Amino acid sequence: MTYDAKVINGGKVVIPAELRRKMGIAPGDTLIFEEDDKGNIVLKTYRQVVREVQEEMKQYLRPGISAVDELIAERRWEAAKEEAELRDYERRANWKGG
Repeated sequence: MTYDAKVINGGKVVIPAELRRKMGIAPGDTLIFEEDDKGNIVLKTYRQVVREVQEEMKQYLRPGISAVDELIAERRWEAAKEEAELRDYERRANWKGG
């Protein structure tokens, strides 16, 4: 489907009401103008872009594993490692009379 839009003073674009309804565009919404490989301009809502990014990121998630729990476990492991290194350093410093 093709729609016509008018550019008014200040570079403002008037988006046809039918297209606004179809895309769920409301006053105050952020719109994204994206240029594709062929130089075409694609109009997307901010919500559409967020959904696209979420879909793209799904490939990096592992089913049944919480990213938050995984991050917490990683941070605990790093803290334990640092603590062990500190104890080892202190033990060596005391041994040398340090």
